[in-house]
Amino acid sequence: MKRAILLLTALFLLIPAAGCAEDPPYIREIFAMDTVMRLTAYGPQGQEAVDAAVEEIYRLDALLSASSPSSEVSRLNEAGGGPLTKDTASLLRSSLSVWEATGGLFECTIYPLMELWGFSTGEYRVPSQEELQAALPLADSSLLRLQGDSLAMAPGQRLDFGGIAKGYAAGRVMEIFSAHGVRSGLVSLGGSIQTLGTKPDGSLWRIGIQDPDAARETFLAVLEVRDLAVVTSGGYERFFEQDGETYIHILNPRTGRPAESDLLSVTVLSPDGVLADALSTALFIMGREEALAFWRESSLEFQLVLLTEDRELYVTEGAAGVETELPLTVADRR
Repeated sequence: MKRAILLLTALFLLIPAAGCAEDPPYIREIFAMDTVMRLTAYGPQGQEAVDAAVEEIYRLDALLSASSPSSEVSRLNEAGGGPLTKDTASLLRSSLSVWEATGGLFECTIYPLMELWGFSTGEYRVPSQEELQAALPLADSSLLRLQGDSLAMAPGQRLDFGGIAKGYAAGRVMEIFSAHGVRSGLVSLGGSIQTLGTKPDGSLWRIGIQDPDAARETFLAVLEVRDLAVVTSGGYERFFEQDGETYIHILNPRTGRPAESDLLSVTVLSPDGVLADALSTALFIMGREEALAFWRESSLEFQLVLLTEDRELYVTEGAAGVETELPLTVADRR
């Protein structure tokens, strides 16, 4: 069984902003990086900006997909390393930075484990403990050797940027929008949203975080943001069931098994879309207490909205303006 849910919705898209009839949005939807994407730009060059951004997304998808035999990532995985293009080198360095910051819970060499569970192919299965023990040592970024823009991997290691590529693509879209003079825009890439400026009328973007319970068809919270990435991860995004057990796609690289978390979803807000994308995965694995402790102790720039299994929201003080009907606790730095 597989279920894909759009976790974040830009509420403004339902009704055009007032006073912008002479400058309507240019909107385009595509399918790339295994998800539906929606790009929106206001301004005289909105169409050119969106079209250029779409081409960039397709380019990055072809470059970074671990499942495409012709991608750079597949070439690196097949050869055990080699020279890196600018984009791949940048992503790898960002991955290693978050890997170090999270004590290895964000792991870009997770692909052999994802493959064992069938999450990379859709052919789901529960691997044996022997298989897991053989693959687990490969999920270890400390074995990577990066010299300049050339990478060497340990035998059997394979890269997977699925936990960070959408954040990188969203950042590139914002750069392209800005280069085309767009000052008001937004991109939604599945569970990742990144905003540019404010809405054309000067009001903040309203981003709704959908309830993980698909039967509710409601928002569990609404955020008002500008110039921020908003990225949500949860175990309900992709999973399968076997013999009455549910196995989620977020794997703990320390165990090789699906993460056992007391969280239903993690939403990260940050000016840095790459950081938000990577942290949403790692903090889900950590669980509520460790995720909040990480936020308190980290020098990284981000805020959190955490939904627990008992349907309580925990938000960090920088996201305290969230609108919700759920029980809410605001965490501070103390």
